[in-house]
Parts: sequence; C-alpha cells; structure tokens
Amino acid sequence: MIRSFEFLKKVIDSISEHIAVIDEQGVIRFTNRAWNNFGRANGCSIADDWIGINYLLVCDNAGKKGDEYGEKASLGIRSVINGAASFSLEYPCHSPTDKRWFMMSTTTFEHHQRMFFIISHANITKRKLAEEYALSLSRIDGLTSLFNRRHFDAFFAEEWRRCSRLRLPITLAMMDIDHFKLLNDTYGHQYGDECLKKIATVLKKFAKRPGDISARYGGEEFVLVFGNSTVEKILPILHKLKAEIIDLNLPNKSSPTLPYVTITIGVATTYPSQESEKESLLEKADMLLYKGKANGRNRIEY
Repeated sequence: MIRSFEFLKKVIDSISEHIAVIDEQGVIRFTNRAWNNFGRANGCSIADDWIGINYLLVCDNAGKKGDEYGEKASLGIRSVINGAASFSLEYPCHSPTDKRWFMMSTTTFEHHQRMFFIISHANITKRKLAEEYALSLSRIDGLTSLFNRRHFDAFFAEEWRRCSRLRLPITLAMMDIDHFKLLNDTYGHQYGDECLKKIATVLKKFAKRPGDISARYGGEEFVLVFGNSTVEKILPILHKLKAEIIDLNLPNKSSPTLPYVTITIGVATTYPSQESEKESLLEKADMLLYKGKANGRNRIEY
C-alpha cells in the first residue's frame, strides 16, 4: 500500500511547498496540489493543466519581458540540467495587498535511466519579514519614527527596478512644511519637533501597500513613493493627506500663508526603464515642490 502511486501522491499533495517535476527539455511531468492551488489563487493563465507546459520557456519569456528573477531561474535550472548538483533562488512575489517571498530550489533524480528535475517553491515570507523588521530598526528616523533617508534610498531603488521590470508606473511626492523656520523662531524648536511628529503620524496612514513608503527626507521635508500608481490615482490621496494635516490645527501665527501649519507638495509620475535614472523623478518632484512654494504654498503641484 505505501508503495502505491495513490499513497505517494497523497504524501506529496500534503506538502505545503509548490512542487513540479520537469524532464531534460524543461517539460512539466508532474505537479502537486500546492503548485496547482497557487496558480489558481494568483490568476495564472495556465490554470490547472500544467502537464506538458515547458517551464524553461515560461522562465525564458518572463526574462525577455524584463523579469530578472525569471532570467535567473532559467539559467539556474539549466545549470542543474547540465550537471550542477542543485540551484536555489530567493525572489519576491508580492500580491496587491501583501508582501511575499519564496525560495525556489532545483534538484535532480534518475528514473528508468532518465534524468528528472524537481522544482520546489517554499514560502519564506515569515523569515524575510523578520529580517526586514530587524533591518528597519536601523533605518528609522529617531524623531518621527518614519523611515529615514538611508532606507528610503534603498527602497526607492528596489521599487524603481521592480516597476521597470514589470513596466509599471511609479509616483513620487515631495512634501515640505510651509514656513517651518518661522514656526521654530516663534515657538521654539521643541514645538517644531512636536509638529514633525504629528505630521509623521498622518503620513504613516498613507503608505500601506508593499510598493509604498513614507519617509523623512531631511529637516522639515518628507517624501512618499507609490509603486504601480499614477498622479491621477494619487492626487485624491494627497488632497486627503493635506486636509488631515490642516485638521491638526497646529498654530503657526507668523506664517504669511495661514496662521496654522500647512504643507506644499510636488508630485510626479514616470514609467521607469533600464535607460532612465530614478534621480530624474526626484528632481522633477522637487522642482514641482519649489514651483508650489513660488505659487503661494499650501498647494499641490503636479
């Protein structure tokens, strides 16, 4: 009984890892339940019938579309087919609402004088989130508890690569507290720090998705990144953010704009590519921020 195909298939189907077996040409000969369920749950066009699909071509096509992990997977699997003992690859696979990472592994076995290759994908999200948390502790701004400039730079670079690879838009907003020097001169730096903390609390509410971030850029300046978003989608969010900061009703009686704390925002969108530089989006948003200041402050320029 325990040597029967039905028994062994039940064992493999009970495993949480997504498992497929391919031949030397890359054609899928077997998949377990976890592999099929993940494909269905994530809108995969192949749906249920993976048998006969060339997995190497799937990875090749992803690589041709700019997916660096698809290209790495293709090269790694081929290395095992050509004699390497094993191959492994960590890669992100975020859903629209959650961060997810997987570890892909490839090993080999012989059956009836033919070589076959096991491809497994294990969910390593808990470990990666723990690593992210530990790393983030060194990248938090001590005053506002927002991410600091160092973490922003790393996140922005990664999100730029992701959006470039998947041909998605990315939107960046630079934000400055209006007449912050006058506020400090009038009420003192301790009050200025309290204002920064309260504004940071508002900002945290507007960067919840895996591709978003809010960070303290420097002094009284903040930055927000929205992956896979355009200015048109983000403008209502920024208007709500701006209104919530006004609703804090933080006095700034010396401000020639209004007698309470207001902000000016410059926001820009682009579709990253391998040829473009992420600094250009920063420069464009910063230019729009200063245009907003020149046009009277307490406004959003885009």
